[in-house]
Amino acid sequence: MDKKLLVIGAHSADFVWRAGGAIALYAGQGYRVRIVCLSYGERGESARLWKQPGATLEGIKTARREEAEQAAEILGGDITFLDAGDYPIKPTDDLMDAVVREFRECRPEAVLTHALSDPYNFDHPLAAEITLKCRVYAQAPGYPAPGEVLGAPPVFLFEPHQPEQCDFKPRVLLDITPVFEKKRAAMESMGSQEHLIRYYIDLARRRGVQA
Repeated sequence: MDKKLLVIGAHSADFVWRAGGAIALYAGQGYRVRIVCLSYGERGESARLWKQPGATLEGIKTARREEAEQAAEILGGDITFLDAGDYPIKPTDDLMDAVVREFRECRPEAVLTHALSDPYNFDHPLAAEITLKCRVYAQAPGYPAPGEVLGAPPVFLFEPHQPEQCDFKPRVLLDITPVFEKKRAAMESMGSQEHLIRYYIDLARRRGVQA
């Protein structure tokens, strides 16, 4: 089977918290999962690392990359980093071209990205906007990017950290019970944000009850 799943996150840890179960589930079913991180989250999502003596921007980028690579390996995904900065991510022409190329090279069966509203982190809906735009650009024969024109893969939006504040209601629930220990291990590898582990374990339990 040569089916593929494309996951696009704003920061290097977003795929772990919000799509780790889906990645492990589909990787286990034989899908090739491509994870694209627009940035490392080095400014806005690395508070713990910035508190360490001698912290530097490049050092924090390296730490975030290593954590994400370990998590992706645990989940069974292939990961890349576009290093577009964060707080704010800047949708430059080069960034848009890179995402279009990812679409055309991956040719996914489905796409996962952020919700369209998040008042607590503006990079998240921006990443969703970039994803949706580049999906359309990748369908245009005249867009100057290598590869064949893309079809129209469906896009699913993963749950934001504070769904009630983002006007988000989950409409598709996946049973990730068989792979939850992989997601837990991936979350535990994200040492710079370990305070989120308990939150997302509790959230998974709630969604499991609803499913």
